[in-house]
Amino acid sequence: MTSFDPSPQLNVWRATLALAVVFVMLATTGWTAVRGHRATTALQSSISSWEHGRLAGHRLPDPDAPPARLARFFSSLDAGQRSGLAHRYPLAVGNMNGAPVELRYAANRIALTRQRALEQKRTHDVRLSALGHQEARRLMHQFDTLLRPGRQVLAFDPAGSGRIAEVFGDLSRADRVSLVVPGVDTDLLTFQRTDRAYSAPVGMAKSLYAAERTAERTAGNGTRTAVIAWADYTAPAGLGIEAATAMRASAGAVRLNALLRALPGRAPVALYCHSYGSVVCGVAARHLPARVSDIAVAGSPGMRTGTAAGLGTSARVWAMRDADDWIQDVPYLEFGGLGHGADPVSGGFGARVLSARGAKGHAGYFVPGTDSLRNFAGIGVGAYDTVACAHDNDGCRAGLSGTTTAGRA
Repeated sequence: MTSFDPSPQLNVWRATLALAVVFVMLATTGWTAVRGHRATTALQSSISSWEHGRLAGHRLPDPDAPPARLARFFSSLDAGQRSGLAHRYPLAVGNMNGAPVELRYAANRIALTRQRALEQKRTHDVRLSALGHQEARRLMHQFDTLLRPGRQVLAFDPAGSGRIAEVFGDLSRADRVSLVVPGVDTDLLTFQRTDRAYSAPVGMAKSLYAAERTAERTAGNGTRTAVIAWADYTAPAGLGIEAATAMRASAGAVRLNALLRALPGRAPVALYCHSYGSVVCGVAARHLPARVSDIAVAGSPGMRTGTAAGLGTSARVWAMRDADDWIQDVPYLEFGGLGHGADPVSGGFGARVLSARGAKGHAGYFVPGTDSLRNFAGIGVGAYDTVACAHDNDGCRAGLSGTTTAGRA
């Protein structure tokens, strides 16, 4: 969860857990069923065009083919052919796991430029309300910001509230990769903020990347890192029924694992999962590729399991929560699909519990100068001996050997 003032929300959460039982019962009997046809999105249209496209007289490969196969296809093309595909099918290429990351950046820049032009037309559309014009202007501003030189957009889908992912650093050459999974109310318009910057995915990732570069110099291990701000799933809106169930997390977990299996190279990957993002990571855990070395959760409402062992992953599991984080008042339970299970910082869960000193609430874990950010950075560069545990003992570092730049210690 990104930036809530929780006071009026906690009672909503508790009421949701109770009332959602009735909702689920009605939904499973069909009483709440809604039938209808959704319009084809721009991404779906681009993918459909790709599926019917040809290059040099040959059909293009299935866009859902394994990433390795798609990578071989793109590597067989010359620069002009790759560029031509990006211009003809920008959204398809920009979101295609297996396409070279630099090509995805270029394709998404094209897609963002075209989407900005559409939003500019909407600002003058007399059929829209004043609120519609305002939203179009906000999106135009967001796209202008994302189109600034040096931005590396790895995924972009303008449909609905939007999905997006951005890379900081050189993903193809990184020795270690970090990926930030945010929580509720994450979409195109909240992907980055000027106020409360560190509560938004871009601010989180940029802060982590800067902290990792500092940690690299301190550790002296020469580790090159890259950080991904990953908002490429449809997050719940607010603390309603969606936030109390794993529906959005399940769909997000599929998308997360698909990306992880398509990342270039073999560098270890650490996941940083904030609030509802930790539910996504918990659902994804069992199917994570072996290169995922660490899962670190902050301000978690639960990971859909009773213990860290229940996640079914060989990755190290870390957890932290600031003493002032309101999430601690959310019921840690799971009943009939509602709630997200045990508290990851509890002694019985079995995670390595880290200090979050200085975080000051639910949205402060990536703020510079905090123990939480320093701990995240230590994990990110493999300097496990530098992390600060939540308690006076060294329990969270047990079994870890110094500093490592590859694989698991």
